[in-house]
Amino acid sequence: MISDPTLLVLASLADGEKHGYAMIDDIASFAKVRLGPGTLYGAITRLEERGWIAPVRAEDRRQPYRLTAEGRRHLKSELGELEHMVKTGLRRLKLA
Repeated sequence: MISDPTLLVLASLADGEKHGYAMIDDIASFAKVRLGPGTLYGAITRLEERGWIAPVRAEDRRQPYRLTAEGRRHLKSELGELEHMVKTGLRRLKLA
């Protein structure tokens, strides 16, 4: 189970803009991990500082975010590394 909030938030935003609670629900759905608000908003702050996500103009009090091009590149790189690890682990299990 992947529980890195940074990776989870980036993956959640990969299919479109979301506000915080929508991310919490989305992450719980696809990753079976429920991030608390403090964990989520701490990750959002770090991701925004790194330029990997950006706020989007809000129509109400909820602040949506979007994945930036740099964030998309970072997510793709991280997922590639995870894919390599999974393939290696599965291959080794077949040999055991």
